[in-house]
Amino acid sequence: MRVCFRSSVRPQLIDEYRRRHAAVWPEMLRALKSAGWNNYSLFLGEDGLLVGYVECDDFDAVRARMALTEVNARWQAEMATLFNNPDQAPDEGFQVLEEVFNLDHQLAVAESPQ
Repeated sequence: MRVCFRSSVRPQLIDEYRRRHAAVWPEMLRALKSAGWNNYSLFLGEDGLLVGYVECDDFDAVRARMALTEVNARWQAEMATLFNNPDQAPDEGFQVLEEVFNLDHQLAVAESPQ
C-alpha cells in the first residue's frame, strides 16, 4: 500500500528539523526498514507543512512495529519539540491523506481490454 500523510513543523524550527533529518541515527534507519517502511520520503514546506510518503504492507502495522522499538521512542521524544503539538509523539499526529489519483492504476484500467 502507498500512504501519504501530513503534519506540521513549527516554522521557527524548520532549520533544526532539516539538520536532524540530514543525519538520522543509523539504528533508526535500520528500525524503519526492518519494520517495513519502504520508499519512505519526507517533504517540508517553508511554512512548516510536512508531507510524508511511504510504501508498506499495512500502515497501522508498520507504525505498531516501530512503536515496539526503543530507538523510535527516543527519536519521537527528540523530535516532539519541533512540532506544533509537543505533548504528542510526532508519529501519532500524522494525518493520512486520501489518494484520489494514481497514474499507473488509471493507465492499467484504460488500457485493459473491454
